[in-house]
Formats: sequence, C-alpha cells, structure tokens
Amino acid sequence: MSLGTTMLVMGGVIGLVLAGFGVGMLVTGKAPATTLRNFTEVRAAALYHLLFGVALLLLVMGQTLLTGSARLMVSALAVGVVVIAVLRFRPRRERPDDDK
Repeated sequence: MSLGTTMLVMGGVIGLVLAGFGVGMLVTGKAPATTLRNFTEVRAAALYHLLFGVALLLLVMGQTLLTGSARLMVSALAVGVVVIAVLRFRPRRERPDDDK
C-alpha cells in the first residue's frame, strides 16, 4: 500500500470516528467532561465533531472515487462544511463572571 493510500485510509477512519462521536453525543445528549470544557453545550460539541467527520469523509471519498471537476466540487463542499462547523459551532468557553 502506498503512502498516499495509507493516508486516505487513515483520514477515512478518523472521519468515521469523529462523525460517530458527534452522532453519539447527539443521540445520548451527553458528552465527556473534557469535551464540554471547550463548548457551551452538548449540541454544539456534537455538531462540531459531526461536521468535521463528514467533511473529512467527503474529502477522502472525493479523492478516491471521483475525478476532474466532480472531485473539485466535493472538495469545495467539504471546505464549506468545515467553515460552517468553525463559524457556527466552534469551541468557546463561557466568559467568567466579573462580579465573582
């Protein structure tokens, strides 16, 4: 197996894990404490991970299954999904109260 193929397989596996982690949080409504430290709510954490996993899967599938302009369009779609994840669901901590 070439290095490029190995990297695509690893990217696909990581995308599946991230998407599965996001779906698991959405279904159960719970997230690990380490994840919740960086997000304001479980839904934001779940959608952030889910969208990044889907984007990674789109990139991998586009690179392996498609050619030409279709590959470019799927890659642009994946970048768009990442932009949505970063702008809408990015990790952010609550500001500490100033009166404490």
